[in-house]
Amino acid sequence: MKKRYLIPFGIFMAIMAIFVLGLYRMGEDPNFTRNVPSVLIGKQAPKIDLPDLFDQSKTVSSSSLAGQVWVLNVWATWCPECWREHAFLVHLARNEGVKLFGIDWRDDAAAAKRLLVDKGNPFVAVGFDPESRAIMDWGVYGAPETFVIDKQGVVRWKKAGAMTRELWESELKPLLQKLEKG
Repeated sequence: MKKRYLIPFGIFMAIMAIFVLGLYRMGEDPNFTRNVPSVLIGKQAPKIDLPDLFDQSKTVSSSSLAGQVWVLNVWATWCPECWREHAFLVHLARNEGVKLFGIDWRDDAAAAKRLLVDKGNPFVAVGFDPESRAIMDWGVYGAPETFVIDKQGVVRWKKAGAMTRELWESELKPLLQKLEKG
């Protein structure tokens, strides 16, 4: 190999090493690229007033949950991670008493209704947000994303990516228990 090719080749190999390291880290943590903290933590939760997914002549409002601890889950039928977490969300609502408020984001309303009818509806209410009206205020950039809101309406926790049993046991359940008590 000629000497003039060694520097570009070395630069290429360094870039490839960084790329492979990034792929390796993503393999260890599937949410590696999405663990971005929210600027909303510790601040008042943005208000939600959206058409009801099941009856768009009605409005779904976060004010109906004032004074309660609740969980906001942003989801869509086009989102494979949302499919994977759905059965666990149903479990949380039915067996753990979690108050889930859903926002169906940039979705087909008929497909979303069909999914909830067929697979179970874990939500106390589902707002329909096909044009990202509410999502912009929450800083959501992908689905699923989950937020915890306390009794004073303050955002206490955010997670991008699917809800899992491990995440429930290690972070979400202890936080919800703490917020319910205090």
